[in-house]
Amino acid sequence: MSRYMSARFDGLEAYVPGEQPQDMQYVKLNTNESPFPPSPQVLEAVNAAQTARLNLYPDPEGKVLRARLAAMYEVKPENVFLANGSDELLSFAFMAFCDEERPVAFPNISYGFYPVYASLYQVPSTEIPLKEDFSLDPGDYCGLNQNIVIANPNAPTGRAISVADIEEIVRTNPDHVVLIDEAYIDFGGESCLPLIRKYDNLLVCQTFSKFRSLAGGRLGFALASPGLIADLDKIKYSTNSYNINRLTMAAAIATLDSNDYYVENGKKIQENRAWTTAELAKLGFETLPSLTNFIFTRCPQVEGGTFYQRLKSKGVLVRHWNKPEIADWCRVTIGTREQMEFFLDKVREILKEAG
Repeated sequence: MSRYMSARFDGLEAYVPGEQPQDMQYVKLNTNESPFPPSPQVLEAVNAAQTARLNLYPDPEGKVLRARLAAMYEVKPENVFLANGSDELLSFAFMAFCDEERPVAFPNISYGFYPVYASLYQVPSTEIPLKEDFSLDPGDYCGLNQNIVIANPNAPTGRAISVADIEEIVRTNPDHVVLIDEAYIDFGGESCLPLIRKYDNLLVCQTFSKFRSLAGGRLGFALASPGLIADLDKIKYSTNSYNINRLTMAAAIATLDSNDYYVENGKKIQENRAWTTAELAKLGFETLPSLTNFIFTRCPQVEGGTFYQRLKSKGVLVRHWNKPEIADWCRVTIGTREQMEFFLDKVREILKEAG
């Protein structure tokens, strides 16, 4: 840090994204990207006609895309907010709804950006421990009288709570915003989206990065009451009014036009998840039940950090954290069947070498 940086950031620990090494060819199972490319319609949409118009600003309201999302989720355009990835959406939400008088609570093992944003915006925060099996106890959040952020399904554990549990959390915190981060909801979970018609304090966050194969396009969106959406718009227009670029909007609309393609890919990922989990069980691994495009697993013979390093040396990237509660575990993105077969071959080599 230079001597010019504000002292208020002295204690800030920045988010660390999944590594992207270039030293060799890897099977990348560390950042929860889709192994499948965007649909042919998306490739066609991001065409010469669109790129020729890059000299013009995009629509700051994203009217066409908002209307398409509203139609898909059976809400109104005023219930939809667009962001440059769900990370920007989370950032706006922390800015809009949290401060010293309105602290925030979230699980102690969850998406790493939650504590980063709390620190960045100097918001008092409470990190609530998960249970021993890494499941979330909804009772810990009922009547908490704080803003609440919950990833459902959770990352990196892959576990989910029910819509009924979410409703009880929202209902018992009527004066605070409850943000449910549904980045992985399309891999077998049940969305709590219908609850926004009943509760004006519920903010549902989703993304095009995972299920919709658009991680490089950077598009997230929120679904909520018009009041919460207006609050987020106020923050957006005070920071970056043209936050969604022209090509991303064209790609996103084409993505919605080809939804069947993504549904089919999602089924393949769920099948590969079940198969990989079963194969790991044969090798003695402990793997948590997952409703995401990744699994959280523990090697029976090799410590988590060592397992990660040995896989990397063999050309496979997975995600590992040194946090004591999860240091024995690794998160493995579910790829194609061929990628998972390669992963399992390297796992068997590691176990053989470990004796």
